[in-house]
Amino acid sequence: MIRKIVVIEDDQPILDLMGILLKKLGYEPVLIANGLDALTSVRADPPALILLDIMMSPLSGWEFLERLRTEYNLREIPVILFTASPTVPERMKQLNDPRLGILQKPVTFDELRTALAQFLD
Repeated sequence: MIRKIVVIEDDQPILDLMGILLKKLGYEPVLIANGLDALTSVRADPPALILLDIMMSPLSGWEFLERLRTEYNLREIPVILFTASPTVPERMKQLNDPRLGILQKPVTFDELRTALAQFLD
């Protein structure tokens, strides 16, 4: 069975690229351009993993993560934060959540494969 990965990214070229890379790795990508639509999708059909951009609007990645974990109680879904922000690793340490990972943009094919393997293999 092909595992579904939701990618939440507001930059369309990056979203499209992640879809291509995930297909090459054998996953079923679900590409969503904002956190509000993603909450609805994830709640209706939880994926194996979420790749989450941090700097988005109208709902930031941090706000999405908080709502996912508290309002929707979907703590078991691994989330890989996908960001160019240098402050994200520090904030992640504060959360102390073993179901969180990080990928710094720009990401290579091998970095993506390695990060996914940490949570899905």
